[in-house]
Amino acid sequence: MGLGDLMTGSVSTSGGALALGPTIRHHAAELLGPDAAAALHAAAPLDDDRIAILRARAMRRRRRAHERMPIGFLDPSATIPRTSIAVAAARAGDFEGIEIPADLRRQWIQGTGPAARPGASIETNLRNVAYALLSGADGWMFDGEDALGQLGAMALKSQRAIRAAIGRDPRFLDVAADVATAMNAWAGDALGRTLFDDWRQQLERTTLIYRPRGLHLDDRHVARADGRGFSASIVDAALFVGNNHARLRAAGRSIVLYLPKIQTAEEAALWHDILAAIEGALGLAVGTVKTYVLVEQIEASFQLMEIRAALAPRFVGFNTGRWDYIHSVADAMAWDPAFRHPNIDAITMTFGYMRAYEDRVRRAANTPDRNGRHVLWQGGMEPNIPVGSPAGVAAAMERAVAGAEREAAAGASGKWVAHWKMVPIVRPVWERLGRDNALDRTFPPLGYGEEDADALVALEAGPRTVAGARDLLSVALQYANAFGRGLQAAALKPADAFGDDDVLFLMEDLATAEIRLGILWEWLHKAAPFTEDDPAVGIRAGDALNDTLLARLLDEEFAKLVAADDRDVHDASKDTTLPIARAIVDDYVRADPKPPWAVDFLNITLGVDDSATARERTDRILEALRHDATRITRNLDFNVA
Repeated sequence: MGLGDLMTGSVSTSGGALALGPTIRHHAAELLGPDAAAALHAAAPLDDDRIAILRARAMRRRRRAHERMPIGFLDPSATIPRTSIAVAAARAGDFEGIEIPADLRRQWIQGTGPAARPGASIETNLRNVAYALLSGADGWMFDGEDALGQLGAMALKSQRAIRAAIGRDPRFLDVAADVATAMNAWAGDALGRTLFDDWRQQLERTTLIYRPRGLHLDDRHVARADGRGFSASIVDAALFVGNNHARLRAAGRSIVLYLPKIQTAEEAALWHDILAAIEGALGLAVGTVKTYVLVEQIEASFQLMEIRAALAPRFVGFNTGRWDYIHSVADAMAWDPAFRHPNIDAITMTFGYMRAYEDRVRRAANTPDRNGRHVLWQGGMEPNIPVGSPAGVAAAMERAVAGAEREAAAGASGKWVAHWKMVPIVRPVWERLGRDNALDRTFPPLGYGEEDADALVALEAGPRTVAGARDLLSVALQYANAFGRGLQAAALKPADAFGDDDVLFLMEDLATAEIRLGILWEWLHKAAPFTEDDPAVGIRAGDALNDTLLARLLDEEFAKLVAADDRDVHDASKDTTLPIARAIVDDYVRADPKPPWAVDFLNITLGVDDSATARERTDRILEALRHDATRITRNLDFNVA
């Protein structure tokens, strides 16, 4: 199986053979060798199933909105779709789980970030990977989804850099030697010690993990021959596993994926089938590829044990995040006029439904399977970057350590960090705890009653202010601007904090746009009342965000970004991607009905250089959603012909 076979052979999707764009053809010699091509060919037929599942998703969402119907638990007498497992059996742990592989048993700190930067050389991308693998993290998840820009060939360059690192390519080792010197120099100044003595030995301590894009996304370089989009999940998984399985297995390392944006156990079962098809094409036993699941969608919290059972031959653990999950709750409850969030800073992991969500994941992880095996629970993201004023850094690091201590006490196996400099700051929390993980902890069993469902959508009182709306708008504008420039991981803070080094930049990814735009939509369309006066804009407590105030705040926050220093907002973006970001924010927040994903607006305008064209494309998205809930997800600039 090779490049020509993929394009002309009988790939069994309803669209026939696959169409490969010029960008992936350019990288084909490195990325589409026999193993990767065979993996892609084997999994391609399952794209039809993905499309059907996504259509069912859309109809379920529309029905909930029309019937004002909250999410519920599955019927215990039902069978999990795509499996022969009864829902009741899954909940009871009556399935065969796996032993946690040796290189995953201790995952106190996992870092996450992209392996490629926009317009960067292979050497620059290899530096990104070297910083990650020399950080001292127990695992590093190279993100192919929320943090990895999709501009140009970035997704493919990321795969190239990861492949070079896993294969210990001489170019990577040269870069790693240089990076090791720089990292130890920073540690000497910041921590009063070095991070490591032997950089080659340090490279071996971090488990390399990959996050493919979710089932809801189409690839930008691969399509069906009839012009329809093709699964980014299948492309990412096929390239990663196909290119790296032999080297990882030869080194005694696990092949590990983080699976994002799963909503149901049926979707988890589809992922299992995709990976089983890839394993079969490569001569690997079913379950060779291990998986974590990111619990980023509220619907998944109603089916945790069912998801675990559907992936049982390969499942190692759950992860609890914050931004994506908040967005999913806001989206799932968009139909309820009384469901209105406070300021985003009030929605912590101990807030109402977030507390219930985390507790539910913890209980699911510690429910034994039929052999008494539990799975891992990886805590949420620490987005701080320890760069700023001494007082600002000290305060932020104190909060970061306190958050880690809370998660460790709650029974998490570890947590995520978004920057390598955070590893030596947060990891000591688990070192002091002194246990590989919390699999020996016992928690109450999961419940499936009305009170359990209610807890998963429970709000708490909190401030809702004009300053909070400005925060939402400013960061959403900045993120949409960064996305258009190829940066899906960006250091951001509200414009009113520019120049204040006591307020640290936070490493944000795509989820920050989803939740900020989702809450703004909620405030506008549900007339959410402000809780405080704001004389500067004539708002009194009890007044609501309306079209006029939204327009004023958008104008003012946009003007702050245009006037900002190049360090905070790139000058080159102010007449290009920043106005397009403004159009996206405006269109999304005013849209009726609520769009399910902000990423659709960002993807459809990627590479567009004028606001008029961007507006035409976002109008197409909104028209399709209003017509029959169809999402436009394919790359409109990929001409199959």
